[in-house]
Amino acid sequence: MTSPDLTPQRVTLITLGVDDLDRARSYYAALGWTPGDETDGVSFYQMNGLVLGLFGRAALAADQGRPEAVLGTGAITLAQNFATEADVNAAFDAALAAGATALKRPEKVFWGGYSGYVADPDGHVWEFAMNPFWTLSDDGTLTLTAPA
Repeated sequence: MTSPDLTPQRVTLITLGVDDLDRARSYYAALGWTPGDETDGVSFYQMNGLVLGLFGRAALAADQGRPEAVLGTGAITLAQNFATEADVNAAFDAALAAGATALKRPEKVFWGGYSGYVADPDGHVWEFAMNPFWTLSDDGTLTLTAPA
């Protein structure tokens, strides 16, 4: 019998509980996202090395084995890093046009980068950032730069 790969420090799927799956699908479509797999109750989006899922909030609670749970939002931040401040601004504006709520307009921040925050229509918080200290590849893959 072989054991599963227990590689630490990896995430393969992030699932967001949403109140209205059709609304959530429309929001992400307006940002240019295309589902890689979709059924009546869930949408999956292929990302750089992982998958983002959208799942009805009540159905997600039931799937977790706690159907009475009230699933919240905003306790974590999902982030997209960009190469330039202009790219951050463009992503922020696109999210607002798609139906996001501005939480903090992009600005220079104390740690030396540039970032802003929005909440998607279900309240999930997204940060759009440019970090001059990390390496961002052409395909959007982020690599931490080792301290000197």
